[in-house]
Formats: sequence, structure tokens, C-alpha cells
Amino acid sequence: MNFQQSPIKRRVSRQIMVGDVPVGGDAPISVQTMTNTPTSDVKKTVEQIESVERAGADIVRVSVPSLAEAEAFGEIKRRTKIPLVADIHFDHKIALRVADLGVDCLRINPGNISREERLREVIAKARDLNIPIRIGVNAGSLGRDLLRKYGEPNAEALVESAMRNVDRLDKYDFQNFKVSVKASEVFMAVDAYRDLAKRIDQPLHLGITEAGGFRSGTVKSSIGLGALLLDGIGDTMRISLAADPAEEVKVAWDMLRSLRLRTRGINFIACPSCSRQNFDVISTVNELERRLEDITTPLDVSIIGCIVNGPGEAKISDFGLTGGAPSNLIYLDGVPDHKISQEDLVATLEREIRQKALSKEKQLASVEAQIIAKG
Repeated sequence: MNFQQSPIKRRVSRQIMVGDVPVGGDAPISVQTMTNTPTSDVKKTVEQIESVERAGADIVRVSVPSLAEAEAFGEIKRRTKIPLVADIHFDHKIALRVADLGVDCLRINPGNISREERLREVIAKARDLNIPIRIGVNAGSLGRDLLRKYGEPNAEALVESAMRNVDRLDKYDFQNFKVSVKASEVFMAVDAYRDLAKRIDQPLHLGITEAGGFRSGTVKSSIGLGALLLDGIGDTMRISLAADPAEEVKVAWDMLRSLRLRTRGINFIACPSCSRQNFDVISTVNELERRLEDITTPLDVSIIGCIVNGPGEAKISDFGLTGGAPSNLIYLDGVPDHKISQEDLVATLEREIRQKALSKEKQLASVEAQIIAKG
């Protein structure tokens, strides 16, 4: 069925460019992740970047803790196409070097560059090469003076740290930046982002940092970032999980798809199953998700085990399956089309869903061509 526009009214923000990806303004919310391979291992890092790109990442961050790894970053940049952000702390020379090597964005905390002339040098380089800066504030690395002032990390401390860094960039009339105020505690992060969103008009990079393992981290991130996205806050996002970075990307896309903010790949609607099911719904859906991860065409697919809710869900899906005995009923674009048996069910569904995705891809391309032709 047609993708419905989200009812969410997004916060108005400036737009910056991270490579060829617009961030802020009316641009779609971009999905980011970060490599966890040693940056010095160029081959493994490039392989991981290609993996997360296939999963749907728009931007990838790479840690660059030394000048030696800055040289490795340059080689990684030459071997990849996706925009890369260099994550840098303390040493301004690393920022200057990766800028010359083609970095698309610098993630720094200006407060970590103690000498003013060094920060000024980084800003001048970023301005000359049109490289945006991300101010990254984290509850786990607040300055000692802020911890003394507030006693412990809290939303007020995060925002004060962010605004100090914003002021340092404003001093040099540098506006090509975005900001994050991350915490692992959901309420702290949400409160900080809501406060900061009222104070500046630069793009905001969302994240619940160090959220945890795959399951618990997904839940925490969904609650925290979901609340902010529903408020219209957020221009780019990263799900921080102790998991494969590709899983972070998939969770982010699931979140954006559920809020109708972006659409990519298959949106599965599946029942939790019960004694009425006429086939093993759980194993069928899990296997289809695994097999069909490569599909990027937006597609609503409903897999329901019986005739109670099956027809209703199938009527609002691009492709629907309603369980029945002895045969299951396939719906195409909400209309009953044909029946299939239980034999080789997953293989049959995979084949037919791929056919449907190809058909929809051609349909969308035709519509796009008509729009372009009309000017």
C-alpha cells in the first residue's frame, strides 16, 4: 500500500552537509553507526563499513585516536564511498590531518582542545574545506567543574557543556555544526535534548549512549529516541548497542519506519501466534526476515496465521498471507489473489514477495519518472 506521511511536525533546523548527505532542514533523518574494528586494520574496517552500508547506514563514524590511525583513515576513505565522520579527542593535529585526507565531518568536543589557538586552527581548516563539526557531549565525560557544580551528571550539566562549546564556535562565526547531548539514562538524555532544541537551530544528533546489549539497548533507545522523534526533535541518529553495528542500523530504520519518518525495505506485520495458527508463524517470519534483508523497496508484508485478523491486515498490505486449512490465501495489494499449500511455505513466500517487490520497484520508478517529466 502507499506509504503514509508521518503526522509528526519536525523542529525547524539549519541544514548542513555531511559529504553528500544533508542533515537538518527538510532532509530525511539520517541513520548513523560507528565501526568497532581497529582503525589500523583497514581491510576489516572497510568490510564493516560496507556491511553497515548494505544495512542502510547513511553516515559512518570511525574512531581516530592517533596520527598513525589518521593515515589508516585516509586509506579507508579512499576505499569507501559513504560519508565518514572522524571521532577525535584531545589532539588537534589528528583533526587537521584527517581534514586533509578527505573526512566528511569532525566529531570533537571543543572543550577537549585546551589551547585557543589550536581550536582556532581546526575551525579555520574546517571552514576552508567546508567540513562540518559535530559537538559531542556525553554524560560520562563531563568537565570536572560541571560535576562540582551539579554534583553528578544531569540534563542541565549536559546542556551547559553543549552551550559552552557552541559559544566557542560562535566566537569564530562558525555555524556549520551539529550537536549531541548523550546519556545512558533515558530521562536525562530526553530532558537535555528538549532543552537544547529550544536554544539553538543547528541540527541535533540523537542517541542514548551506551544503551546496553541488543535487547535492552533497543528498548532504551526506542523509548528515549521515540519520545524525541515524536516531539519532532532530531535530524540524524545512532542507536548505540553492544552488538554488530549493522544491527544498530536495522533498529534505527525500524524506528523511523514505525513513525512513518522514513521507509526502506520490508515492514513485516505478523501475529504473535496462538493455537489457531495454521502454520508456524514465528519461524516463518524470522526466516523471511533473514532471507529478505537485501530488499530495499518499501513493502508492507502481513503474515497472519489464521482467518481472524488475517484478512483485515492483508487488505492494507502490499502482500498478505492468511493461514487456512488446507491452503493459505495470498493477497496482493489488498485483494485475494491465489492459494498456496503448506509445502515449502517459506521458499514459496520468498519467491512471491521478491516478485512483488520487483513489481513495486518498477511502479515507483515509473511514478518518479512522470514527476521528473512534469518538471
